[in-house]
Amino acid sequence: MSSQNLDLQNLARAFEGRTDIQDAIRNASAAGPHYIELFNQISLHVCGVISSPEPASKKRRIDDQSLVARPASSGTNGHTSNGVETATASANDPVLLEIKDISVVVPQRKKYTLCFTSTHLYGRLPDSKEPAAGISFAWSDIGAPPIPEPLVFTIPDAAPKPGTIGGQDAAAAAAVSDDSKMLFNWAINTRLKAAGKGSIKIVQADEKLFASELKQAHRPGEKAVHVKAFRGSKDGYLFFLPNGILWGFKKPLLFLPNERIAAVSYTSVLQRTFNLAVEVDTSIPGEDESKEEYEFAMLDQEDFGGIDTYVKKHGLQDKSMAEQRKAKRLNINAVKDEDGNIIGSAESTELAKATTEAEQAAMDEEDEDEEDYDPGSEGESEGSGSSSEDEDSDGGGGDQDEEGEDDEDENDEDEL
Repeated sequence: MSSQNLDLQNLARAFEGRTDIQDAIRNASAAGPHYIELFNQISLHVCGVISSPEPASKKRRIDDQSLVARPASSGTNGHTSNGVETATASANDPVLLEIKDISVVVPQRKKYTLCFTSTHLYGRLPDSKEPAAGISFAWSDIGAPPIPEPLVFTIPDAAPKPGTIGGQDAAAAAAVSDDSKMLFNWAINTRLKAAGKGSIKIVQADEKLFASELKQAHRPGEKAVHVKAFRGSKDGYLFFLPNGILWGFKKPLLFLPNERIAAVSYTSVLQRTFNLAVEVDTSIPGEDESKEEYEFAMLDQEDFGGIDTYVKKHGLQDKSMAEQRKAKRLNINAVKDEDGNIIGSAESTELAKATTEAEQAAMDEEDEDEEDYDPGSEGESEGSGSSSEDEDSDGGGGDQDEEGEDDEDENDEDEL
């Protein structure tokens, strides 16, 4: 790149998430070419520091340790957060399956070869034989607390390209490689079963459960299964999955399981946008109860109906349902269906009964409020004044009140 041009690609990478710094550098670079060269060198240096092979524990800052980003074994330092030793991935371990040219989004944006061994899933740079720092996960850590930092990568829609699959199991993988998603489902579940983890259900977004009302410019014939939102200054996407709400793909990535969601509320409701606040139970068994709230801003009003339907379908606004979900989570010996719901749980039966009683009590309270309401009390409070004013109000006051109420209702509908 010419020294006369600002290196926008390295600038964005070096100061990812700090658009204020990026804007300031772009503005300051107009002072002259010597500033442009200086800023390019700074961006290049920062990118080099980011990519340096330091221990992942020094390079990664985990903001949400109470939920999905809780630090744990990622195969880079040999320890989980509870002190249990975990062997790190090694280049000496036989590679059972490798899949090349996979675009990783988190924890680093690069193309890697994903390698499957009997103990680990790890990423490897195309020109290296060693596991990349920060992209190594023990099969024993997947699906069990404490939760490792997420690994996010994209899977092509089509079948894998010729020459991209290797390893001892390459021949077996060829039989399930009609498309990339089928290949990864087979590879992940095969290794999890071999590690004694059983079959873990791989969840995906379903447009029947949620689909955005907004059209995608790049895919006009396809429904979007996500909505755009902001978390602080970071923009990203919310996915409403069968088992929870996923926020991606800026770090820290968040997954909010439905069973841990205590309540959902709508805030800053305007004519075109609204905010979604999700209260999550972050309690650890045996410790005091704790909750954390995550707010996502600037959601489009066109998606309000679809999101509200999802929220009500899963009972996420109902506090009593949150207690029921908590009971299901703690009832580890209960028989569950394929979606993880407890079948025949005594706790859930009692809580469901309590939920019904609470709803009936709320309805009875509303009925009492309606019986106590005196429609004439408001008119009596406004009854002072001369007889001529009373006659004027009798002549048209009722119509004016009704019109005023209608106007207020219309304004309320506009806000929602």
